Amino acid sequence: MYDIVIIGAGPAGSSAALFAAKSGKKTLLVDNDKSVTKRALFWNYLGVMEMTGPELVETGKQQAVKFGAELVQDKVTNIVKKENGFVIETEDKGQFEANQIILTTGMLVDLAGQLGIETKPGTEPRVKTVISVDNSGKTSMEGVWAAGVCAGAGFHAIITAGDGAKVAVNVISELNGERYIDHDVLPAK
Repeated sequence: MYDIVIIGAGPAGSSAALFAAKSGKKTLLVDNDKSVTKRALFWNYLGVMEMTGPELVETGKQQAVKFGAELVQDKVTNIVKKENGFVIETEDKGQFEANQIILTTGMLVDLAGQLGIETKPGTEPRVKTVISVDNSGKTSMEGVWAAGVCAGAGFHAIITAGDGAKVAVNVISELNGERYIDHDVLPAK
């Protein structure tokens, strides 16, 4: 069983997976390779002079994998709530079990709808519906969190990446029973 399964590897999902894996949690990142970010060009992403959306998405996946996240390229077709966690069903790669799930599905909220998770009208252009979340990213279903565009965080990649990190830190903190902090420092000279 995975501690955390993140569905969607755009900026929010890859950022969440990076933090989850780096914290030592057994992490799975499932992606259908349809991120709207892959059509973007970034000139307004802090720390990056210029980058294409495909480069950003690929770099995010590589960073998460570098720290131990497993990456599965597949479409999630269903999520089943079990007594202790969830079963994530995919189109081609079978099933995966998770303790916690973070939905980072961009403009799509169909998986949340299948689970009966509360949604609300979106406020961004072209985003009709978002998943209702509290300030920590929790949805109306225990163990399911949401981040990024699908959670109403906005449509800018840098904002969704930050939201993915925030929600992952909150999930990690809940699993650990104490606030999780991740600050790397330069080695002493």
